[in-house]
Amino acid sequence: MAKYLVIVESPAKSKTIKKFLGSNYKVEASMGHVRDLPKSQLGIDLENDYEPKYITIRGKGDLLAKLRKEAKTADKIFLATDPDREGEAISWHLIHALNLDEKKTNRITFNEITKNAVKKSIKEARKIDMDLVDAQQARRVLDRIVGYSLSSLLWQKVKKGLSGGRVQSVALRLICDREEEILSFIPDEYWSLSASFAGKGKSVFTADFSGSKKGKIALSSEEETNKIIDSVKNKDFIVHEIKTGTRIRKPVAPFTTSTLQQEASKVLNLTTQKTMLIAQQLYEGVDVKGEGTVGLVSYIRTDSTRISDDAYADACTFITDNYGNEYLPEERNVYKSKRNSQDAHEAIRPTSAFRTPESIKDSLTKEQFKLYKLIWERFIASQMAFAIYNTKSIKICAGDYVFRTSSSSVSFPGFTKVYGEAEEDEAVKIPELKEKDVLKLKDIKGDQHFTQPPARYTDASLVKTLEEIGVGRPSTYAPTISVILARNYVTKESKLFYPTELGEIVNDIMKNYFEDIVAVDFTANMEDTLDRVEDGNMEWKEIIRAFYPVFDTDLKDAYDKLSKVEIKDEVTDVICEKCGRNMVVKYGRYGKFLACPGFPECSNIKPLYEDTGVSCPKCGGKVLVKKTKKGRKYFGCENNPECDFMSWNKPSNEKCPECGSFLEEKGTKSVKLLCTNPRCGFVKEKNQ
Repeated sequence: MAKYLVIVESPAKSKTIKKFLGSNYKVEASMGHVRDLPKSQLGIDLENDYEPKYITIRGKGDLLAKLRKEAKTADKIFLATDPDREGEAISWHLIHALNLDEKKTNRITFNEITKNAVKKSIKEARKIDMDLVDAQQARRVLDRIVGYSLSSLLWQKVKKGLSGGRVQSVALRLICDREEEILSFIPDEYWSLSASFAGKGKSVFTADFSGSKKGKIALSSEEETNKIIDSVKNKDFIVHEIKTGTRIRKPVAPFTTSTLQQEASKVLNLTTQKTMLIAQQLYEGVDVKGEGTVGLVSYIRTDSTRISDDAYADACTFITDNYGNEYLPEERNVYKSKRNSQDAHEAIRPTSAFRTPESIKDSLTKEQFKLYKLIWERFIASQMAFAIYNTKSIKICAGDYVFRTSSSSVSFPGFTKVYGEAEEDEAVKIPELKEKDVLKLKDIKGDQHFTQPPARYTDASLVKTLEEIGVGRPSTYAPTISVILARNYVTKESKLFYPTELGEIVNDIMKNYFEDIVAVDFTANMEDTLDRVEDGNMEWKEIIRAFYPVFDTDLKDAYDKLSKVEIKDEVTDVICEKCGRNMVVKYGRYGKFLACPGFPECSNIKPLYEDTGVSCPKCGGKVLVKKTKKGRKYFGCENNPECDFMSWNKPSNEKCPECGSFLEEKGTKSVKLLCTNPRCGFVKEKNQ
């Protein structure tokens, strides 16, 4: 009989740990949380100092009975859930759900699932850290009050099946605000000017206009650009100054949860949810040929960039063995963590530097290999020497005007041997020049450009922004994005987030009635407050006592003042071809559509196209408001597919007075008309 019982969350983790412990240990999995607030009610006693009412999660009865039986016969019980607030709370709930004897029950934590780490944790077993538990309780109770209350409001005032929440509301607001910025954006014209010169043989190199000897000059029109071209094309272009030097490029820090999600999105095209799923597999353990089941990376929910001394020594040995001493920096590379990071765990790193991606490729799935390779390379590179570049910059004068060109070449690749490309400037091959050399001008030309609106959010940029403004924690980014997608508040096209009509309605309600909830400062400050609870400097219910009365007032105000968002069955003149009834307007997943009122006898539906009152600039037909399959609004011709006209912006019946192209509307508050000819740039107020 096993003397000791170890309880973890997942079977995969259980399988890995079993390998490291002897026959005296039995390892069982709780399958995640065992107790939580009830789904069908608030579960917070508002009249009794906000006491939470925890219940056993449905379907866990048999599992808990089995664990109780194992616990009774065990001499000692070790709770080995994840080393964070949530893991601490799961262990605390296990004690209550299993009626464990606290005298023989201990908490163990490890940052990586390796033999040394697991055995060391048993030697350093401790009691439950109630400050960590209380910080998690505060977050759970706060989020339940906000989520349950807002969801009830949205169900009653808008549509069943909706939800609101603290972090998800901020994420939705960011996406909606960005969309408004884009719709309101008016591009400004600017010009660039470049000169090309003859090098040796048939080679050519270019230099860009930067201004005059007095300072920089920004070119905003073709007229300005041509004036400078006319002024310099007959002048001598003389090398005025040559500067050579060196530049260093430092490696980037090993991954945190946020930076891993960002890089996996950009490099591997993985969603945040997929990234965390694969990373969890690597952390909990993979069956590696010749080794058995082993945890490949350290704990994956972290906001710290530090690494342990053992991990540093491991990396140094690997670097010197495989690349040479010159690739090891003279001093240890140390990276600063973000301002509001908890720094509770190490950065995400491989459990062994010597377990290279290629050496275990056959044991991993394609996606596991790619993510492990990303983590391994980033970690090794973070402990390597800087890359060094030789640089050359040349100042060329033509009269009073100045042109500049520069180039760089790799002197020492440093960390780029492992991670990231060496930044050698292949585009500019500057010949050997001396100061006062007169250059042979081959060509000089200006190019028109227009400023671009801010980019829509991707998984990577949304996670980066949430982290920068201090909203949420590493564990919240992936589920937050999943929720706003699942609720159809936003849609994703070509990796970009767009708010849906439903998302904009919900966002407007949140901004008008719950400004504090969607305010970035409020949500970020709440994270700092939760940290104070974790540090033992604040009692967890103080947060709820300060928050709820204000929130309850806002909630009552919203119920009183907010009219039901009528998703009316507006009758149209469109006849259902199946039963002859007049079709009505319904509101669905991606907004409005036409449906037969005879449902369920007749289930005929059609897309609803709203007439803009504008004639198609290509064929003269009606321009209708349409939607993509994912719910994004656009403007298209009624004669599609015969006429292929479409625009993301509403077209106007007016023509451009300067070039004759059609104009389109831009902006939401201050609407302007812009010419659609990219080389024209005509803009005017809509009602001028």
